[in-house]
Amino acid sequence: MIRPLILAVLMSAGLTAAEPLPNRPVPALDLARYAGTWHEIAHLPLFFQRKCIDTITATYTPLPDGTLTVRNACRTAKGMDASDGVARRVDAGSGALKVRFAPGWLAWLPMVWADYWVIELDPDYRWAVVGSPSRKYLWVLSREPSMPATQFRAIRDRAAARGYPVDRLIMAAPLD
Repeated sequence: MIRPLILAVLMSAGLTAAEPLPNRPVPALDLARYAGTWHEIAHLPLFFQRKCIDTITATYTPLPDGTLTVRNACRTAKGMDASDGVARRVDAGSGALKVRFAPGWLAWLPMVWADYWVIELDPDYRWAVVGSPSRKYLWVLSREPSMPATQFRAIRDRAAARGYPVDRLIMAAPLD
């Protein structure tokens, strides 16, 4: 009897659990504005980032053919390390991209291209959230090397509402 009463009180007060958010790319992504250097604030654990300690960045440079070069860099115990790749659009204009870090001669293989979805983007391109359809990948990026804690918590809460396992996020940069 108590549980239904508590639920009724919460529902009447508008305090029910938040609706899940769709996990999809932003409908519009301006690659020229997205280009440049982003600082990683947090990410889900990934084997290729296991040696990264901090100072994690992703730099995107537009190419004349509409693709982007991608340079991921981080500080490891042995110094700075970097990987170079390429990104291409999946849908014209949307935030759905595919990225490849395999050599160019393997580009014809579908399995070397990974989904890279910009799922949330600040209107002024000051921060971005990148995920994947599987929810296996998630990065919180910022143009600055740190992010206000309140802003990060709001981004994390929305990623959780999209079904990402945010309890496993690895912090890569300080919060203000």
